[in-house]
Amino acid sequence: MRRLGWICLAITWAGCARGPNVGSQLPLRRVVVYRNGVGYFERAGRVDSEQVSFDMRQRLVGDFLASLAVIERGGSSVRSASFPLEVQDTDTALPDEPEPTPIDDCQAPKRCEKPEPPKKKRPDPNAMREVVLHLDGKEHDLSIGYLSESPVWRPSYRVVIAEDNSADLQAWGIVQNLSGEDWSQVSLSLVAGAPLAFQSTLGTPVLPARPIVTDQGEVVAVIPTGETSLDKSRSNGQVDRVGPQGGYGAAAPAPAPAAAPEPIPAEEDQADEKASAVGRAGGGMRADALRKKAARPSASMAPMAEAAAPPPPPMAPNLSPPRRLSDLAAVALDAGTTRYDIPYPVTVPNQSATMVLLRSERVPGAAVLLFAPESGVADSQSHPYRVARFTNTTPGLLERGPIAVFEKGSFLGQGLLEPLPARATATVPFAIERSVAIGQDGRQDLEGSRLYRIEAGRLFIERDFSSRRIYQIDNGGDKPVKLLVKHSRIPGTRLFRPAPGTEDNLATSSALIPTEVRAHGKTELTVDERRPNQEETDWLGPLADDAVRGYLADSRANPELAKRLRDAWTLRESLRRALDEFEKLSNERNELERLSEETRRNLKSIEKNPQAADLRQKLTKRLGEAATRIDAITKRSIELQMSIDEQQVRFRDAVRDLKLDAPLPVKD
Repeated sequence: MRRLGWICLAITWAGCARGPNVGSQLPLRRVVVYRNGVGYFERAGRVDSEQVSFDMRQRLVGDFLASLAVIERGGSSVRSASFPLEVQDTDTALPDEPEPTPIDDCQAPKRCEKPEPPKKKRPDPNAMREVVLHLDGKEHDLSIGYLSESPVWRPSYRVVIAEDNSADLQAWGIVQNLSGEDWSQVSLSLVAGAPLAFQSTLGTPVLPARPIVTDQGEVVAVIPTGETSLDKSRSNGQVDRVGPQGGYGAAAPAPAPAAAPEPIPAEEDQADEKASAVGRAGGGMRADALRKKAARPSASMAPMAEAAAPPPPPMAPNLSPPRRLSDLAAVALDAGTTRYDIPYPVTVPNQSATMVLLRSERVPGAAVLLFAPESGVADSQSHPYRVARFTNTTPGLLERGPIAVFEKGSFLGQGLLEPLPARATATVPFAIERSVAIGQDGRQDLEGSRLYRIEAGRLFIERDFSSRRIYQIDNGGDKPVKLLVKHSRIPGTRLFRPAPGTEDNLATSSALIPTEVRAHGKTELTVDERRPNQEETDWLGPLADDAVRGYLADSRANPELAKRLRDAWTLRESLRRALDEFEKLSNERNELERLSEETRRNLKSIEKNPQAADLRQKLTKRLGEAATRIDAITKRSIELQMSIDEQQVRFRDAVRDLKLDAPLPVKD
């Protein structure tokens, strides 16, 4: 018996219990199903008594009381709500329990055993309870709404890719009824999103622990702490808003309204009426009925058609819209959630599921390739996925669900559509494309030099730490391909000169970068990510020269600071030329001194050789010329040193009061 009870509980709460979760004499009029395991139920009708009763399961009483909403034409009428309490006895001791028999007096082992206390009976969560709403009169036109548990509704999608950068998209909603009663001709709404809805226990008595009041004097046990609030009266922080970047590929045409199908002649048989009914609930089967009707010849042409007509070619799957576009669910946006309102009454029998058509329309779309390596898919490390890419042109959110992909009359595969907001673009993988191979390489470097800050005569520049990822793409197929590379973004970096149509997605920390590869061709795609790095540098170094010249060439530069920098840079150029000349002369003198020392050693080695008189004369002359040049260099070096000292003082004085607090925005 215990095992059977656990099996019943594991199947569903209501699986072993009869009757609905919530029942009343008021008929069910409206059902709203959410994605978080609850549903909103609304009962309405005319009441000719002083009370309205609801029969519900014990576990649902709290949710009912926490979400009960009563609406009456003319005002409120409910005075109170009464419901029974299920109280569990918490005492464990048995009344008048006999003392156990001593071991020595035992005649039989069973007599010495202490009897087990009876097990406490826990409240049955499926037990039916009656909640009574007491009214202030006998005649009322009531509408009563409440929350109750309900299975989540689940979406299912179909998309047919066309060759003109468009696609036919259908969205269906699958609703399951496990409430214990039929939903007959109710107004049905499906909400994409999961608003907060917690399980309430208002129907269960709660006795909180009460504090014990004692008098222990006035001893301060801890040091009181205060609260600090910062002054925000002057805060006017602004957040820059950047418009969306361009999408991939050619601009897709705006979604056109679905064309109304041709009227069906009145003399057709009842099969067309059945096709029309199917078209209102969904578009798939109606296309088959229309094709069959179109293929039927008239009575006068029947023999000729049978003799000459070739067999019809296979037709591509067609997601035809309903005959009446008003049969599509209306999309409403409420408090950040998307609601699909079914425009006609819906019947969902108990213990069954119903599939309703939510949207059917033409959207921008295409079939492309996506390189997005996944650790769980080995082939994706070197081959791209085949993906369906389309834009959600509906005004609401498309929930997460499976999607079937078709193209050119063939079923291509299935994928999983992640939650897709309005005007967002989905990229849904459904297969691996092994005719395209991709390899990767990378390198890092420091690039550029920008003026970052000038303060107290010190110069700070900003350089970019560049991390490049090179994708080598080899197309072995007979057709050119469009490829999207899903590049994992490095936190804190920016894309440097990305390819046109690149989509930088902050939510997934990735970027979709487009490229094209010709048939049997190869190409390389370089993704450059840069992170700024600040450092102090010397005013006379080449990095400082690049940074200042870049600032002076920028039209956004501060005019006053730019003028003072130009004047200072004129002094710097003169100082730089003097330093360069001084360094050049120093190098020349060092080289002459080295050669002179070598010449003296050579003279010393041949001074006693009578046959080397001409060589001694030549070396002596060379030594004299070197000494003369060294003297001239020394004289010029002294003059340059004095000029350098003067120019350094002038330059330091020119940059001493320069100040730059913030760099110019980066412009790639």
